[in-house]
Amino acid sequence: MTTFVDTSAFLAMLSETDAGHDRALGWLEETTAYADEQLVTHDYVVIETAALVHARLGRTAVRAFFDDMLPACEVRFVDPSLYARSVSAYLASLDRRTSLVDRVSFELMRALGVRRAFALDRDFTREGFETVP
Repeated sequence: MTTFVDTSAFLAMLSETDAGHDRALGWLEETTAYADEQLVTHDYVVIETAALVHARLGRTAVRAFFDDMLPACEVRFVDPSLYARSVSAYLASLDRRTSLVDRVSFELMRALGVRRAFALDRDFTREGFETVP
């Protein structure tokens, strides 16, 4: 099964004070025991996560993100078509206050046929996706 990984999951795993820290790590440990699990994210999530982790948790956490966590994920790069679809969806839903990065995530998930997100962000469930942990 393929699971999309959101910024909120990366932050939860890296921050011991995050309310979802233990659940996130537990889910990841349990899931990585299965060889058929594939994790995917996109470059906008990488950029967003790096910026937030650096600001909130510091350099050591940024290195842990890039050296220990990110290699477990396939990183997809946002192409012009995905970008255009995402901006269109973002502009059409400004009243929902969903971020452009999340809109890119939703559009990528739909394009790949991914129905599950490793996310602690309610926007994914509101958009109709299953979330873990």
